Amino acid sequence: MGTFFSEPGWLFLTVTAVLGGTILCKLKTSPGQVGRKVVCLAGLWGGACLISLSLFWGLVLFSLSYFVMYTYFSGQELLPVDQKAVLITGCDSGFGHGLAKYLDELGFTVFAGVLDEQGSGAEELRRTCSKNLSVLQLNITNTQEIKAAYSKVKEKLQNKGLWAVINNAGVLGLPTDGELIPMTEYKRCMAVNFFGAVEVTKVFLPLLRKSKGRLVNISSMAGGVPMQKMAAYGSSKAALIMFSSILRQELSKWGVKVSVIQPGGFKTNISGTSQMWEKLERTVLDNLSPEVQEDYGQDYILSERSFLNLMKTSTDPDISPVLLDVRHAISAQSPFAFYAPGKLSYPWLCFASVSPTGIFDYLSRKIHTYSKKMPRVLSTSNWENEAM
Repeated sequence: MGTFFSEPGWLFLTVTAVLGGTILCKLKTSPGQVGRKVVCLAGLWGGACLISLSLFWGLVLFSLSYFVMYTYFSGQELLPVDQKAVLITGCDSGFGHGLAKYLDELGFTVFAGVLDEQGSGAEELRRTCSKNLSVLQLNITNTQEIKAAYSKVKEKLQNKGLWAVINNAGVLGLPTDGELIPMTEYKRCMAVNFFGAVEVTKVFLPLLRKSKGRLVNISSMAGGVPMQKMAAYGSSKAALIMFSSILRQELSKWGVKVSVIQPGGFKTNISGTSQMWEKLERTVLDNLSPEVQEDYGQDYILSERSFLNLMKTSTDPDISPVLLDVRHAISAQSPFAFYAPGKLSYPWLCFASVSPTGIFDYLSRKIHTYSKKMPRVLSTSNWENEAM
């Protein structure tokens, strides 16, 4: 207690207050959740006053903190929009639809790629957005449509480069045990969530290199946090993260900056409709071997629909954190390599990275309880005796 109320202790408290005030002022003008790491830094500084041993080391810590904060904030100023051109995939609904509208309002020239240019999402964009937004037919699993979109973008931009590509299009597939997911669903998730984003990136990179622009890939918290029922989806998003991380290094010599967005639980149309789930359930049942279907039981397989209800009730309908983080990624002088919008996304990603696997698996089982239903064989009382 004597150290805390000594002259160095009061100095540390004063400096903490100054740093905290600076952070709060900056956070008011910083988009998204870019201030989380700085808040952690302020917390570490405040905690340091409790264990400080001398004025000298306190000043050393203060100098280091000041340098880190100065470096951090110096790159957070947003560049002027100046009608910079951006391409967004998957704008029929969800994040892509919201991004197209948001960036159009900010004054960007937006190329909104959609799966169906005659669909309701595309029509709404045409009706509500400015003339600076162009709707493009762009199925990212179709090479010809990607090349056609590239030609249209290049023709409209003429000699100007494309400032940003935002790979947003994605599919969820059927969330269920990895053994039950058909290979067609694994391949579909990889085709859209990974290979489609890779091909769009490769085709449009010449325009990005010309402008020294930005590549932003929308992944998921599931790409960094092992989540039950998400074997197909999480694997495809993890592949996208690794692809992005490697390109971040390779494209730095061209002046192109690469960012990954890993959203937590937000309410979008990616979960699909009840009709889509019924079709996927039939696909699962039709592709299971008699042995696997006998072990799991049809009741267990059909009970997985409870996950759909969970997604509807526990996800956040406000997608503005994602929009703000994407804006920062394409506008900041020094964008971050990773963003984690969502209430629990950043803590879970950190926890999954540093915690022992035993602890992580235990907590994951306790928290992510989607259904109390067990596979048929495991629910029988004599299963353990038979296994032994």
